[in-house]
Amino acid sequence: MVLEGLGKSLRKVLGRITDASNINEDLIKEVSKDLQRALLQADVNVQLVLAITKKVESRALEERPPAGKSAKEHVVKIIYDELVGVLNKGQPLPMKAQRIMMVGLYGQGKTTTTGKLAWQFSKKGFKVGLIAADVHRPAAYDQLLQLGEKVGVEVYGERGSKNAPQIVENGLRKFKEKNIIIIDTSGRHALEDELIQELKDVSDVARPDERLLVLDSQVGQQAGPQAAAFHEAVGVTGVVLTKMDGTAKGGGALSAVSQTQARIVYLGVGEQIRDLEPFDANRFISRLLGMGDVQSLLELAKENVGDTDVEETARNMMSGRFTLKDMYHQMEAVNKMGPLKKVMSMIPGFSNVEDKMDMEDSQERLRKYKVIMDSMTDEELDDPKILKASRVKRIAVGAGVDGSDVRELIKQYNQSKKMMKGMMGNRKMRKQLMKQMQSGDLGL
Repeated sequence: MVLEGLGKSLRKVLGRITDASNINEDLIKEVSKDLQRALLQADVNVQLVLAITKKVESRALEERPPAGKSAKEHVVKIIYDELVGVLNKGQPLPMKAQRIMMVGLYGQGKTTTTGKLAWQFSKKGFKVGLIAADVHRPAAYDQLLQLGEKVGVEVYGERGSKNAPQIVENGLRKFKEKNIIIIDTSGRHALEDELIQELKDVSDVARPDERLLVLDSQVGQQAGPQAAAFHEAVGVTGVVLTKMDGTAKGGGALSAVSQTQARIVYLGVGEQIRDLEPFDANRFISRLLGMGDVQSLLELAKENVGDTDVEETARNMMSGRFTLKDMYHQMEAVNKMGPLKKVMSMIPGFSNVEDKMDMEDSQERLRKYKVIMDSMTDEELDDPKILKASRVKRIAVGAGVDGSDVRELIKQYNQSKKMMKGMMGNRKMRKQLMKQMQSGDLGL
């Protein structure tokens, strides 16, 4: 999950609120300290941490809960609001014809992100052209050519040339019929006068609609000066945070963004070409706090499973009323939708479950379960209660596994059914989920 360490810490903070017998001043102050500790450990800027927690504390002590909302719910909502507020400029790029200039230091993932961005636009039907204007890193042009071929878009470059502005000018002329033109520029190990001047010259020629700074989420507090320097040089309009799927604290990059006028537009969450998530502050904070993100879950299902029965797939994933056959179909859908951890983080209440699971082992276990279920009859899949010893033995032989593996599947099925039934038994949560699913804002 994105910023897994911070997410765990923040969910503990919320847990302290929901487990409290009542909300009082002492609890608010303790929660404020816990929140400070969680943010500081994630490398969020000290001044920003103090500003956030001071606002949370003052609002929690002074504001009265609105009608129909408990004191606990109100305090949780305040924390949510203030964290979203830090990132309130975050929004993805508009899906329209435009020129995009990519900037950033070496090793931040700039060229890879350029390819991912090209894929994002090309899958929406835009005609995309890539310009290889990184004239200092020998492998940059070849890397972009490979990415272009992978996503099916044309790449322009001039091997051996060191004149980046001229390459861009020629590339723009060649791609005059393209809707989207993305320019991959040179980086450095550090911000130098020569690099800054080259970026200014390229920007003058390209006249880009967007100037995107690519930041590695692992850079920590150094992200602040980097973001400020690039912003001063070319007027950064958006930020892409990469390697958000790793073990990086990430708070330094997030707080750096909050100190500039630029917005977060995408998060790099993996090595695959599709692993670039459009950024939305509300969804990001909701997942971070373990509140889930049903809207993204449905959109992910629509994109990877298909339009047919997308909503039903999402409903089944959160329903306790399912058979092994339903479980089988859901597992197939989940596998198409990406890593298990990513999908689980979108289901309300399941982020805490994922904290206790080794996701790699869980993914392998799901594959084994699928083989076991392939050895079952339709009757057994529809009614798991009939799976007695003789049937378990036959299924194990057919699947090439031990009988204990089959019994483990049955146990996991029963546990999952009970867990999700309990979750959906919460009337308030069920009502909220149904409202989200039925809203017209799901892109279905």
